[in-house]
Amino acid sequence: MLNVDNIDIFYGASQALKKVSLTAEVGKVTTVLGRNGVGKTTLMKSITGHLAPQSGNISWEGKALNTTKAADRAHMGIASVPQGREIFPQLTILENLQTGYACLPRSERHIPEHIFELFPVLKDMLKRRGGDLSGGQQQQLAIARALITKPKLLVLDEPTEGIQPSIIKDIQRVIAMLRDQGEMAIVLVEQYLDFAKELADEYLVMDRGEVVLSGKGAEMDEEQVRSFMMV
Repeated sequence: MLNVDNIDIFYGASQALKKVSLTAEVGKVTTVLGRNGVGKTTLMKSITGHLAPQSGNISWEGKALNTTKAADRAHMGIASVPQGREIFPQLTILENLQTGYACLPRSERHIPEHIFELFPVLKDMLKRRGGDLSGGQQQQLAIARALITKPKLLVLDEPTEGIQPSIIKDIQRVIAMLRDQGEMAIVLVEQYLDFAKELADEYLVMDRGEVVLSGKGAEMDEEQVRSFMMV
């Protein structure tokens, strides 16, 4: 289990997160909802090790993470699909996928066939440069790259952003499949409520750096949640 317990994060004198707590369990999707600028990405960066909380605690499988570097967290099985995808545009699809090898022992440095079963479009374009792909194809590549690291915790930051509806459906199907396999915990940051609601086992809503709503996905009050997501 991932446990984020009452963390505070500041950017200079500005407080970005205020006593934020979150849990994520293997075989479940925890969704984090909210408008732009409410602290969702800051929370994700604290989980992946790119930002350290000034107070509170983060732990994974019972091990404290507050001082653990991002690279070490990756080796522990924490993988991230960042907002904006952040693939390498000058590298081919194959080379982008191979960057996921950094977390693996040499004996495991190959691309499992199930990656291409999840994202068959990638197999047909392995020699194409990442920068030549559509936004939806880049998002599939970013998720595939994260899966190559064999994660136990997968953090996805707004995977539907700028993506065409047909690929949103494909990504939703993949996330549901990964959850149902019961081998990883998934934290999903989203602004697209319909997408998030379909996947959420647990959810929390953020506003101005704080958690203002939380609960089980099946019990979500959609209108109440939507009121915090309207600009």
